[in-house]
Amino acid sequence: MGPVTPALAECEDTAWFRHSDSLPAAARSAARQLAHRIGLLPERAAEVALAVSEAATNLRRHAVDGAMVLRVVRTDTEAALEFLTVDSGPGMADVPAALADGYSSGPTLGIGLGAIARLADAFDLHSLPGRGTVLAARFWNRTPAGRAAAAAGEPVAAGLTRPMSGQELCGDAWAVRPVGPRPAPAPAAPRAAAARLDWSVLTNRSTPTDRPVPTDRAPRTPAAPGTEPGGTAGAFLLMFCDGLGHGPLAARAASEAVAAFHRASGQRPEEVLADLHRALRTGRGGAVAVALVEPAAARLTFCGVGNVSAFVVDTATGVRRSLPSSPGIVGHQLPAPHPVRQELPPGSAVVLHSDGLTDRWRASDVPGLFSHLPVTAAALLLREAGVRRDDAGVVVAKGAW
Repeated sequence: MGPVTPALAECEDTAWFRHSDSLPAAARSAARQLAHRIGLLPERAAEVALAVSEAATNLRRHAVDGAMVLRVVRTDTEAALEFLTVDSGPGMADVPAALADGYSSGPTLGIGLGAIARLADAFDLHSLPGRGTVLAARFWNRTPAGRAAAAAGEPVAAGLTRPMSGQELCGDAWAVRPVGPRPAPAPAAPRAAAARLDWSVLTNRSTPTDRPVPTDRAPRTPAAPGTEPGGTAGAFLLMFCDGLGHGPLAARAASEAVAAFHRASGQRPEEVLADLHRALRTGRGGAVAVALVEPAAARLTFCGVGNVSAFVVDTATGVRRSLPSSPGIVGHQLPAPHPVRQELPPGSAVVLHSDGLTDRWRASDVPGLFSHLPVTAAALLLREAGVRRDDAGVVVAKGAW
């Protein structure tokens, strides 16, 4: 096959809204604030608020155990607002009819799902009678740069995280980045004489100029001929971290893992794990899995430590292959790396998730699971396999390999 250059994007500022009478108003207000903060034009922000209101009203009136998620989706240069609705019933018997103009099953704002689909730059809907519905919609800015971001295509990987019941912060996180030379960091601005307090100062984690910089970084082992990662077009690294425990400290560990992942110079999963191990030494640490996906070669290399579940799913047959991780805690006990290489069947999906999801799920139990966008598949897996007594997170990658 020819070269593949997948679109890559990441998510932040995820906010969950549970089913309640105040859901439409709360979600609409939050959407307006988020749209303003990321710089959406006023008319685009108004369209987002209208779409969020309609979806939230539908959720409140018709859904069982429904929830809405608002978040920001970012590329290197642009930001979009994305929302998802997830519920456990009653589902739609006729999805095409529900998307038709003028369709209504009850009193809502009246614009309908079809209008939401037209307003959104990306829209996806999965629904099964008696099982529930997942709706995803993404809104880029109405500017040349925003239109270019929308035209770049659907991100090849997308995930979803949810804090355990009673918590506001989630200790699960995921990230994705392309394989290849990392851009040189910008020169650091000179430090003012009276530096303001920031997070690094408050937590005593800054590196004063008179403190020796650690030199415990292990030298890179040259790759054997023919094994260099990223030799095929479009290769990318996918990372999932489950911070140890729950609450703010677990969330901080996961956030630090994401930041270290983007700073890491390693190009192979075992190198990235070593970089993350050094970065997480001062905190709780966590379970981490890293996958190198090479679409043009239809190949995956995986290395994991701790209880992150990883699977390659053949979407044609529903058969999934488990990728083993080693016992340990990244940041505290890093075992010898054991990378695993796996061929990717055509159209297959790569799934990484925490133990906040049971690993007993089967693709055949959710018809159409992997025929939808990665973000929809992630939401479906979270709904079907997620547990409330733990942080839960899942990331799905699928593309034309």
